[in-house]
Amino acid sequence: MKRIGGGGVRRRWDRHAVERRVLGVLRVAVVAGAVAAAAGPVLYGVVLSVRPFPDVAADPLGLPGPGSWDPSAYGRALAPEERGGFGLAGFMANSLVVAVATTLAAVACSVLGAYAAVRLRFFGRDAVNGLFLAVYLFPGIVLAVPLFVLFGRLGLTGSLPGLVLIYLAQTVPVALYMLRGYFQAVPVSVEEAAEVDGCSRRQVIVRVVLPMALPGLAATGLYVFMIAWNEFLFALLFLAPDRDRWTVALGVARLADFSVPAPVLMAGSVAVTVPVVAGFLLAQRLLVSGLTAGAEKG
Repeated sequence: MKRIGGGGVRRRWDRHAVERRVLGVLRVAVVAGAVAAAAGPVLYGVVLSVRPFPDVAADPLGLPGPGSWDPSAYGRALAPEERGGFGLAGFMANSLVVAVATTLAAVACSVLGAYAAVRLRFFGRDAVNGLFLAVYLFPGIVLAVPLFVLFGRLGLTGSLPGLVLIYLAQTVPVALYMLRGYFQAVPVSVEEAAEVDGCSRRQVIVRVVLPMALPGLAATGLYVFMIAWNEFLFALLFLAPDRDRWTVALGVARLADFSVPAPVLMAGSVAVTVPVVAGFLLAQRLLVSGLTAGAEKG
């Protein structure tokens, strides 16, 4: 009887071990498949951007040999037009100015608005909180013509400051909604303790609320930056006549012409992702530092 009982326990243990191994293999396979599906096209684009065009035309799916790397496509995509390039570096500089200005202005305005919506009591507060995202009920093309007419009368069409104002109107509602959730997570007791210690409302926001909501600020700023960096419709509507003020979205759209070699197109596509990737890395560091600071204060 003891042998039978011991054998049953052993069989159950073996079955559980096999199940764990199978689940482990399936987990690795699913993760590897997801990584391949997400990173595969990006890696292929990077490889394609450093292959000579004759090799790409002969074998589009091939890999470059040890001595066949040709990064000249990046120089042609980024070089100014008077030097035979496509001027993508200048377009990236314009987009960087617009995106950074939009991010700073949107986050600064949204911090005050989101804090007021969460902590201050005023008539219609619930209705205001519910209308934060109402602007997104309308497609961008519906607002394009009225905004173009309005900014045309103000003399702001064809200018980067006018485009910043457009992006600011687009991003402030969603930034308010995102920061509102982070500010709600800040304990009211912490703010009350700071007020008891003699802090004013402004000091409470700057010294207590913002450091504790730093991960939310980083995430919101990155999201706004990506919207301003990738937006195409309003950039085309406001900046199309003036090529010197084009943003990177317009520049990449120009590279999509059939006359542009595939390596140049992929080189430009890879180059325009560098600021976004850098923003992700910077936001990751801010998220970690914000969480660490909150843990130390706790």
